[in-house]
Amino acid sequence: MSRFRPSRRGWLVGLMAAALAAAGLTAADPAPRPAQAAACTGTSGVTVVVDFTALGGGVQVACAPGDPATGLAALQGAGFTVTGTQRWGLAFVCRINGLPTSATDPCVNTPPATAYWSYWHAPSGGAWSYSTSGAGSYNPAPGSVEGWSFGSGAAPSIPAP
Repeated sequence: MSRFRPSRRGWLVGLMAAALAAAGLTAADPAPRPAQAAACTGTSGVTVVVDFTALGGGVQVACAPGDPATGLAALQGAGFTVTGTQRWGLAFVCRINGLPTSATDPCVNTPPATAYWSYWHAPSGGAWSYSTSGAGSYNPAPGSVEGWSFGSGAAPSIPAP
């Protein structure tokens, strides 16, 4: 009669697999991908505008090169870090580049209607339009502009580049 005894190596591999699986459940995105710190040229990518004005910052413009599959991928591809809520993950963007801080919003549930990241679209040089789709399901076209603005739903404070 033999007994099965897991080896230390097998136990360690199992522990590492469980840790990696748990890490995949967090609501924060890993390190941002390389991006251009300016608007895209032509159809070389999707331009992303993030308006931090309501949080005491300025407006940042970056390029997500290529053809990102979603608005969320464009935001991340433009070099911004994104944190979702604990309850809904990245279905609700709670923080961009760490703002608002955890002291302001712990990012447990959806943010309040007076203090959230609103999501916008525009053609290059065109007018902003409020997104009727979530950033995880919208597919921006190369050459278009994605906008994010913190507050009660106002468009980014600069025209779409």
